[in-house]
Amino acid sequence: MHPVISVVVENVARNWHLFLLATFIIASIVSTINTPVQHSLLITSISWALVWIASVLRAGIYSGGDNTTRKKFSWIAGCLLALAQICERAARDKEGIWLTKALLPALVYLISKTEIWTNAGASTAIAAHEMQSLDAQPNLEKTKHAASSRLLGIATLSAATVLTTPFITSPTSALGFCSVLFTAIGLTSFEMAISSAKDEKSNGNRGFVSANGTFSRRNSLNGAQQAHYFTSLRDVAAVVGIICGAATLLMESFRTDALIWNPKISELGGDWKLVQPPRIIEQCVLMIVEGSVEKVLLFVSLHQQGALRTSFVAVFACLYARLNSGASISGIWFTIIFASTTLLFLYHPSSSTQTMIDRRGTARAKRIVLFLAIVSYTGVFVHFSYRNITLRSVDTSTAPIIAITPPVNLYDPVPLDTKKGHPVDQLIRSAEKDFQSLLAGQSKTLADAVTEYRHRYGIPPPPQFERWFEFAQRAGVQLIDEFDTINEALLPFWALKPSTIRARVREALGSNENHLIGLMIRDGKAVKIENGPEWQQQATMGMITNFVQHLPDMDLAFNIHDEPRVVVPHDQLSRLIEIARDQTRPAAFGKDSPRNAFSKRPDDMNNGQRFDEAKTTRFNQFAHQQTWTHSRLSCSPNSPARSYDDNAADNLTSYAIGELGFVYNASAFADICNSPSLRQTYGFFERPNAFNIVHDLIPIFSQSKVSSFQDILYPSPWYWFGKVGYDEERDTTWENKTNNLYWRGSTTGGFSRNGGWRRQHRQHVVQRLNAPDKAKILINRGREDAPDWQVKEVQRRDYADLIDIKFSHVGQCDPGDCDAQKEFFDVVERVDGQDAWQHKHLLDMDGNAFSGRFYAFLKSQSLVYKMAVFQEWHKEWLMPWVHYIPLSLRGDEWLELVRYFSGEEEGKIQAPRMAMQGREWASKVLRNEDFEVWFFRLLLEYGRLIDEDREFIGYPGP
Repeated sequence: MHPVISVVVENVARNWHLFLLATFIIASIVSTINTPVQHSLLITSISWALVWIASVLRAGIYSGGDNTTRKKFSWIAGCLLALAQICERAARDKEGIWLTKALLPALVYLISKTEIWTNAGASTAIAAHEMQSLDAQPNLEKTKHAASSRLLGIATLSAATVLTTPFITSPTSALGFCSVLFTAIGLTSFEMAISSAKDEKSNGNRGFVSANGTFSRRNSLNGAQQAHYFTSLRDVAAVVGIICGAATLLMESFRTDALIWNPKISELGGDWKLVQPPRIIEQCVLMIVEGSVEKVLLFVSLHQQGALRTSFVAVFACLYARLNSGASISGIWFTIIFASTTLLFLYHPSSSTQTMIDRRGTARAKRIVLFLAIVSYTGVFVHFSYRNITLRSVDTSTAPIIAITPPVNLYDPVPLDTKKGHPVDQLIRSAEKDFQSLLAGQSKTLADAVTEYRHRYGIPPPPQFERWFEFAQRAGVQLIDEFDTINEALLPFWALKPSTIRARVREALGSNENHLIGLMIRDGKAVKIENGPEWQQQATMGMITNFVQHLPDMDLAFNIHDEPRVVVPHDQLSRLIEIARDQTRPAAFGKDSPRNAFSKRPDDMNNGQRFDEAKTTRFNQFAHQQTWTHSRLSCSPNSPARSYDDNAADNLTSYAIGELGFVYNASAFADICNSPSLRQTYGFFERPNAFNIVHDLIPIFSQSKVSSFQDILYPSPWYWFGKVGYDEERDTTWENKTNNLYWRGSTTGGFSRNGGWRRQHRQHVVQRLNAPDKAKILINRGREDAPDWQVKEVQRRDYADLIDIKFSHVGQCDPGDCDAQKEFFDVVERVDGQDAWQHKHLLDMDGNAFSGRFYAFLKSQSLVYKMAVFQEWHKEWLMPWVHYIPLSLRGDEWLELVRYFSGEEEGKIQAPRMAMQGREWASKVLRNEDFEVWFFRLLLEYGRLIDEDREFIGYPGP
């Protein structure tokens, strides 16, 4: 044999125990990452059964029967390890229980120190080692014990820091703690069983650590001794296999729905693949094989190293799995602290043989680790404390990452350090950084998408999620995870029974006075659609054609009006959301494995030939009346909109930044609860053209809505049908465009009577931008390398060439108000909508509801400015300061925005770049395919919502 090979073989033979330890760590990591939760009990049961067969072949069935201590500890260990697996399965969110895994070493350590174990005739290695040393050097041992406790505390805390998530619920935490407690006692009992199988002569040869503090293997065993040890493994494997097997029959659907024929499969057309795809079976088989190897290595680790060191392996596997699913700098740092602390904790050299240098080095290392841990957690505490203080009362859910400090006065705009650059430049750079992080974090595989879904919403995805994912992948969807709008809209409906939701839809569609399009889906087909404009019917049908076969039977009610329809009072809405979050959803998905199929048509749903007539309606009509009182009903009583003062101040802190009030949070600006001034400045609240509302929670699908309404948003058929197109041949390059802000439109937005047009938003914008008054701009009073942007008042007429904002039609008004507006405004002739492409800067703003030309604007080569209170489905897919420029309704920043992009060097660079950036992004996310993918996802979620078995259905994962 070659000398080098001989050396390698010799080293491997000498350190085979370390090789087995490394293999055990790898096996634990693989098992933690890849074991599917929905079939974990089945995998555990079969894995232990295979281990039992192997141990029977090695030790026999009846050997070791006279050792009652071994049997007692083996049976206890088996029962507890099985219960631990059942708790993990019941929790359903395997990442949710990882936090409690951090407690495992500490629990094992505490159990090993209790008298019940030491008096049982066997003790763990660390307990025996410390007990012997205590007699010789009691003071030194007490010091060592205190140091060990500190190290163990740091290891536990650092592991918990990495493993914690914001999605952990109380039930999951309780089940996780039960699981880790059962595991700790089970591992200790398993070690006791192995110790009881020893010959008395080998009782002292348990140490993994030698007298001089180095790691070493245990004494080798003869065949008879090994057979005795395998009796412990045999008994534990039998108990765990039997208990987990019984639990599998009760808690998992794999056996009944896939391994044997079940009558329920007939409901799915006999296709068992709808219940368990072949990939699931393949994954389970692989994990069973891997699990069997892991169980054997667990046994070897307990024998060689003891329960305490084995418990650290389980925690490390969870840490690696957490970093694998989403690594962060803080996660890596605290994992390093955990690893360092663990090595120091497990290093227990003998003080009698250790040199003074070794002792000093060990003590110094412990002090360094303790210091790093204190500094790290101090930094974490300071960071989160500062963030909670500065962002209090400010909604930053969709705000750019920018330094935000509280204003001096309540509700004032957030101050901005203009010495760091122009506010617009800061907002753009921050938003683009945010957007790039969002893109980088999107799921790439079905498994990733399922994991992300469970993280965000705490429940499994709806049935047929894999078909949706395939549909989205084929369409090339850019943002595969961004559907929070759907979850927010449907959340309160979880507090209602499915039959109640279906009954309310049936009632709403039963009266033509409700102005709703009714759509019936039966047996995977759209069988009937009634009411509404023909184009909207055709577009709605066209949007679902490519996926309707995957939908359950359902009745859908679509809003015909521009204005939203459903607003629920705050006390009732908050109660519904509380029930949904704390009771209905957690209870529903903690019971059983979800079935990846919708239920049969319920008895209260007809065959789809007609809509059942309703004798009454809950909707009330308030056309051409003020709507503020109704619209603010769902706002919190503590919000500015619900103030008793008619002149209450807007909460500018929530969305405006800098003295001019640039919008840093578009969602907060569109939240009417922050802005009571909208009552007198926005057309919808003055006198809407139509207003037919209900105060009960009814699922009405609307193309847009005001933030306080509970309509369910869906992609507008207006866009899908191409009602406002973009003719690229009529567009031109940026250099050839006129350098001004352009808009032409009508006085839509509300009906004007008795001078009400003065309180409507379109009139406010046109009047303000053309007023012969003063405006505010920013000028740089510093140097190029040290800017200092300060506010300056200027005559608006000096910048008149930058503004081309005119009405081209006056309507929706009484004759007197129409005449007054024609006299007040410079109304120009109607123009072709395609003429807008000749201008660099395009203004888009709400009309009666959402603006139907926004997408066409984005597809052009012009920069889009948008003022919108109405929300649409795309608010997560189109980013302000990345794809368009958000505007407030106050208007102090309007002129400065156009001036900056037209006159400042950095602005003149950013403007065409952002115009092309918005254009390119629109071509990727505003296609008909994108509308269909989003609508498909929405209807799958809604289908689960109205399913009588919604607590049992869902996509379990690949």
